[in-house]
Amino acid sequence: MVSDAYDFWLFDLDGTLIDAEWAYTRRTFDRVGERLGRPFSDREAEILWHGLGGARDAQLREWGVDPAEFWPAFHAVEDPLARAEATYLHPDAEAFVAGLDGPVGLVTHCQQFLADPVLAHLDIRDWFDAVVCCTDDTGWKPDPGPVTHAMVELGVDDADRGVLVGDGASDVGAAWNAGLDGIHIERHDPERRGQCVLADYRIRSFEELSSA
Repeated sequence: MVSDAYDFWLFDLDGTLIDAEWAYTRRTFDRVGERLGRPFSDREAEILWHGLGGARDAQLREWGVDPAEFWPAFHAVEDPLARAEATYLHPDAEAFVAGLDGPVGLVTHCQQFLADPVLAHLDIRDWFDAVVCCTDDTGWKPDPGPVTHAMVELGVDDADRGVLVGDGASDVGAAWNAGLDGIHIERHDPERRGQCVLADYRIRSFEELSSA
């Protein structure tokens, strides 16, 4: 099995292991739009929430939205408790990740004030030996900084074979930039993503790794 091929595993969080109910996402973008004086369509909200168009900052600029204004507004309207209660765990992720042996870490763009309540609400914090929430100090995927930071926390080194699993090109890029394998899990219709994400493995469900 592919799960036996690695000494340690790293995972992205949103879109990979968990997702939020659409009603929460729609409500969040409505509130952001009110702050910015610029409404977001359902399609725009979907693209930004899931990173379907690639780098979110580049996508925002393409739409004429300044990322320096968008992200403070986005984080200001997010309610950690509401976000946690609206979040669900993908069943295939639960079956796979909870059964892994060896060091397991999380590397996520989700900010600490949101990630902690979500992990607690879903009761999955003990799945991970390290949790790294990206910041300007650690770097943002595809920068390898947060990945190497997680590796230090896990106590692994370059002699250990590791992999990072994520739902975006930035996850695979971060893995490759850190010298790890990258697995892309596609939670959406590829036609809605509008691009093909290259990776060492491309899957639609964690069940594929258990049976490969």
